[in-house]
Amino acid sequence: MKTIFAPCLLGLALLTGCATKVPTLYQWGSYQDQVYTQYSDPGKVPVEEQIAKLEAAYQKVELKDRKAPPGYYAHLGYLYFQAGKADLAVHAFETEKTLFPESVAYMDLLIKHAQK
Repeated sequence: MKTIFAPCLLGLALLTGCATKVPTLYQWGSYQDQVYTQYSDPGKVPVEEQIAKLEAAYQKVELKDRKAPPGYYAHLGYLYFQAGKADLAVHAFETEKTLFPESVAYMDLLIKHAQK
């Protein structure tokens, strides 16, 4: 009887452990879908509409007290640059640089090009 009970108890413990929800560090929202659409079908969604969607998604991120994922502000900056809003692009690149220090070299390059 003991030989059957121990494996069942172990199996139950493992299943219970798998059922717990792991908190996420970042709030992705529709960010990944927007990036995919932009690169898989360029021009399908106008730049201004993409910017509006990312800005709206960011408002939801703040409400949930989460962080925007890596690359979020860099992508937003790129969209601002495409829309001719270089000052907003630089601000977004600076934000990405502050939140994710590993991106400093690349963000500095993008800032340099945006300021030309």
